[in-house]
Amino acid sequence: MSEKSFHIITFGCQMNVHDSQWLARALMARGFAEAPLEEADVVVVNTCSVREKPEQKVMSALGRIRQITGGDPGVLVTVAGCVAQQLGTAFFERESQVRLVAGSDGISGAPAAIERLLAEPDLRISLLDFTSRYVEREAGADGPCGPVAYVNIMQGCDNFCAYCIVPFARGRQKSRATPAIMDECRARLDQGAREITLLGQNVNAFGQDKSGDGVSFARLLAQVAALPGLERLRFVTPHPKYMGPEDVAAFADLAPLCPRLHLPLQAGSDAVLARMRRKYDRCGFLDLVAALRAARPDLALSTDLIVGFPGESEEDFRATLEMMELCNFMSSFSFCYSDRPGARAALFPDKIPPEVQQERLLRLQDLQDRLSRRWLDARVNRKTCLLIEGRSRRDGPDEEPSWQGRDPYGAPVHVALPPDADHTGRMVPVRITEAKKHSLMARRTGELW
Repeated sequence: MSEKSFHIITFGCQMNVHDSQWLARALMARGFAEAPLEEADVVVVNTCSVREKPEQKVMSALGRIRQITGGDPGVLVTVAGCVAQQLGTAFFERESQVRLVAGSDGISGAPAAIERLLAEPDLRISLLDFTSRYVEREAGADGPCGPVAYVNIMQGCDNFCAYCIVPFARGRQKSRATPAIMDECRARLDQGAREITLLGQNVNAFGQDKSGDGVSFARLLAQVAALPGLERLRFVTPHPKYMGPEDVAAFADLAPLCPRLHLPLQAGSDAVLARMRRKYDRCGFLDLVAALRAARPDLALSTDLIVGFPGESEEDFRATLEMMELCNFMSSFSFCYSDRPGARAALFPDKIPPEVQQERLLRLQDLQDRLSRRWLDARVNRKTCLLIEGRSRRDGPDEEPSWQGRDPYGAPVHVALPPDADHTGRMVPVRITEAKKHSLMARRTGELW
């Protein structure tokens, strides 16, 4: 087993992926090397509590680590992220190999804590306190960046939706300082990124808290969009209630801002939205969609949907199906409601039976499949430009290797390219030739750059 090696297992959202990528770079800057699980002397499990049965998934992962490592006490196991924030030091009693628990804010101190724990084998550390302001993290190891970079601009949430535990697991909203965001964006572009995605729990609420420095979200978008070398700009995940006229106008005014927006609806019934405490109704959501498409007629919308929220009637559910068609979502993440300890809805009566939830989910997903198919079919014969992200598992014609990229709408597209080079990070003009179930096929129409 090599000295100072690590392995990271990540569950959940893009923000967790971003946290894990930062932690890897920070550890490498301290002299650690990434290694397979069976060879690592530090194993990090970065957890998520949003999806169903998060605690069971984490314990299953810890059991697998114990099995692969033989329970070796010399292997330092760290649990980080939202489940770590919720269960805290209980992990010390459940798994003897766990010696560091780092919550959502505490992960910033994980690299230093890991080094200390390796030097002091009998020590255990918990990093569970929330900070009052966004704490900048230490710089990671230098090195090339992939074609798509993710930059965190805020942390936490102030909304307390009835079904959600994010404010409890990630704390209250804290905006990052604009100069630090801009410095990181410039660094990622210098390292080879051509597309930047700005991240936040309610990303368009940036600046609307005591950590804000007077820069609005729309102004931040404009500043990032003006950076030399940036080809594309995206952001996730916005909250509809924070989407103001300046944010909408950005889709018309900022050329790098891609015509794709993930806009969580959650439910189509006003009664359900009110119980969820979403702070908008279906009329307001439809007005927002109309304004967005007036600013950018080709805008592709995706969404999040919860099926079977407590008290949801068949009429409520049909209202969600109707909203899906009215908004013409090109894709969606949908799942059945389940209680989260500490969330307000866990105390609600009128829980929907699991078999009813599942039947509704299948109907919803069937409708989404039809909407997605319609959107993909409409792309055939259109010209577009891809940012190549890597090799595809599909074979190209005439023995040319196939590569996968994404168009400005975020759809995965496969295209055959010459075999003489690594095309990762290059832009290529194409014409869409065929729609598959979840992706598109294309043919190159010009030179790569």
